[in-house]
Amino acid sequence: MTTPVHGVMPNGTRRSPREDTSWVLAPLLELPHVVHAAVISGDGLIEAASPGMEREAAEGVAAMMSALQGAARTTTAAFSGNFDVGLRQTVIESDRGWVFAVPAGENTCLAVYAGPDVNMGVVTHHMQVQVATLGAKTMSSPPRHDASS
Repeated sequence: MTTPVHGVMPNGTRRSPREDTSWVLAPLLELPHVVHAAVISGDGLIEAASPGMEREAAEGVAAMMSALQGAARTTTAAFSGNFDVGLRQTVIESDRGWVFAVPAGENTCLAVYAGPDVNMGVVTHHMQVQVATLGAKTMSSPPRHDASS
């Protein structure tokens, strides 16, 4: 059985109000056709997710979004010949809907999944507003280091 995740750390403990970034998702989830949203660290860990999103799904989204962001940077670098690449947004279109991801501070991104009829401009605008509201300091996740290093 899976459990929902919303402002909960990977070990299952609740984040303090200062650390809890799940509040950033609420305005996005109110937009027409938006189904889920998540705050994801660059190393593939879930920082916050939609209230109805199951933990296993959120962890899978976080891992794949981290890999996708890395692949997008590497692909852009290969095409452009410039390896100092900063992503502005990543967009996926499928027959099931859209996934949007925008940087939300250093080593963090904000991702939204919406149905096929969503107004892309409205969603991405509101994502940028939420990121700006948080500020880079609040949304930054320091890279995790292996305990042996």
